[in-house]
Amino acid sequence: MAYVPRLVDPQLRSLLAALPAVMLVGPRACGKTTSAARLVASTVRLDRPYDAAAFQRDPDAALARFPEPLLIDEWQEVPDVLGAVKRAVDVDFRPNRFILTGSVSSDLHTPSWPGTGRITRVRMSEMTQAEEAQGDNRLFIDRLAAADFGSLPFLELSLEDYLERALRGGFPEPMLNLPPFAAAAWYEGYVDQLLSRDARNISRLDPARLRGYLEALATQTAGVVDQQTLIDAVGINRKSAVAYENLLEALFVLEKIPAWSSNRLTRLSRLPKRVLTDAALLRPLLRITPEKVADDSALLGRTIETFVATQLRAELGVSPAHPRLFHLRDRNGRREIDFIVEYGSLQVAAIEVKANVAPDEADARHLAWFRDQIGERFTCGVVMHTGPAVYPLGEKIWAVPIAAMWV
Repeated sequence: MAYVPRLVDPQLRSLLAALPAVMLVGPRACGKTTSAARLVASTVRLDRPYDAAAFQRDPDAALARFPEPLLIDEWQEVPDVLGAVKRAVDVDFRPNRFILTGSVSSDLHTPSWPGTGRITRVRMSEMTQAEEAQGDNRLFIDRLAAADFGSLPFLELSLEDYLERALRGGFPEPMLNLPPFAAAAWYEGYVDQLLSRDARNISRLDPARLRGYLEALATQTAGVVDQQTLIDAVGINRKSAVAYENLLEALFVLEKIPAWSSNRLTRLSRLPKRVLTDAALLRPLLRITPEKVADDSALLGRTIETFVATQLRAELGVSPAHPRLFHLRDRNGRREIDFIVEYGSLQVAAIEVKANVAPDEADARHLAWFRDQIGERFTCGVVMHTGPAVYPLGEKIWAVPIAAMWV
């Protein structure tokens, strides 16, 4: 099957051309190895026992045997390889030497991490709808910064189409190659391996309790919920909940979107929004079907918002504007905005997500309030919906189909 270009490819190529070592991290099976393998002369897979054995005995000698650039796949299976890469780079800092890929983010930000100053980290996300479509190369998040929606075509997708795309997920194998029944089985196996193997490789936490915590998170995906609610649902203590949450973040299953803050606005909640990294994970965790989601308005909203979050996340790291993603909610819950995109200190855009074919001014009322509060910093607000048309909802506020993210 032909290679499907990924958003991160240009960034990966340019960094490797300038730096000696790049680490490509992201969820297991999101396509890291496939993308990285196209740029190297040789590959070693440390999840294979015979490859790992040589690096466990003498990582420096093993590293020296391979032609460069070298792809070191699943580095976390033999963590000492990071020290060997550090030593090799210290001796010779020329570019285009090593790509490391891994499915665990733990320890990457600790002061003692050997890659500091030697290995540049790049995040890869699940495959987006835009990557699959291979259409307009312009990122939606950049279009949002320019409030450029006038050229979008009529985008007629049904709610069923959106749910099918959301629950098909963004992992390349089920997304591109498997029929629905096989894709569902793939996700069942993915979650089982994640909890029974990957999690146990880096933690001694109880897999059954970990699954319970992940299932509780799944019921609240794209929600702002106090951790005590999750603790009560699973029957664990706060220390365990923090450990479970950190582990799921390290495995790229969970993302916490921070709360936006400003000196101009007071009484805002500081709680993060917890979002599964792929809406398709809801299928094995909650035992749902598209039909069940469509019949449950709360779950429908969470599923569609999680789907949109996945598309946005993939663009954050590759946009030249270097945007950051937040959410906004006041302490009493009367005002809430699903996503705030901050472009440096001068520009802010806001997004509401609605499973609604024809949102009106009432659906944009929080965007209008936010616009009036922050003044000139407000670039635009959009109500992303499941209908076909782009139309204005007020000054600097638009109704925009979710499909605009990939056309």
